[in-house]
Amino acid sequence: MNVQGLAAIVTGGASGLGEATARKLASEGAKVAIFDMNVDAAQKVADEIGGIAVECNVSDAASAEAAFASAREAHGPARVVVSCAGIAPASKIVGRNGAHDLDLFSKVINVNLVGTFNMTRLACADMLELDPVNGEERGVVVNTASIAFADGQIGQAAYAASKGGVVSLTLPVAREMAPKGIRVMTIAPGIMATPMLLGMPEEVQDALNKSVPCGRMGKPEEYADLVNHIVNNAYLSGEVIRMDGALRMAPK
Repeated sequence: MNVQGLAAIVTGGASGLGEATARKLASEGAKVAIFDMNVDAAQKVADEIGGIAVECNVSDAASAEAAFASAREAHGPARVVVSCAGIAPASKIVGRNGAHDLDLFSKVINVNLVGTFNMTRLACADMLELDPVNGEERGVVVNTASIAFADGQIGQAAYAASKGGVVSLTLPVAREMAPKGIRVMTIAPGIMATPMLLGMPEEVQDALNKSVPCGRMGKPEEYADLVNHIVNNAYLSGEVIRMDGALRMAPK
């Protein structure tokens, strides 16, 4: 699917993987709506790419439905929806302060898994109302997991569980939507050079780079390039692509 002139939504588009994706899709001619809780940062990116910024809590039904309505009013129903919004707090099951906080676990699941499902269900509902753009495709949904779904480290129980859920979501949704012309894919990034990691001390960054067989962290632009390829490759659906430089994470 060529995105030229088509509407796209990117969650978490104010920074990191989402920002790179929003910029890439806009450079390919898409009309991009950036969904983010940090609406000021989202607006800055939107202004630079000719898109719009919409405040959205991806894990809240009403907020998400209102955000989709705003994007639909501005650009029309989205043909491409990419979920990059997520959080990654670390906590051991039993730490210095006792058992893992249950509210924290629930928050991670709500943002990363429920939020991804929320975006997926609304995206598919809108896409089903559209005519195929090329005789077969109505739209593409790209979700973001993490290699932690398979290589979860100590302290990543909540994060790994949430991303494992995103992985497990991929095939059943893709199977349901494929006959209707909607493709569903998931990318599982490894260590990526996002603002959070680039803000760490240089020695920490060096250690992270050395842990990757390819010798460096991935670039957000490389994630964005993969999203763009998925959108353009009409036979990709129902799969999880690890993007990790051959990294398999150690226990800690």
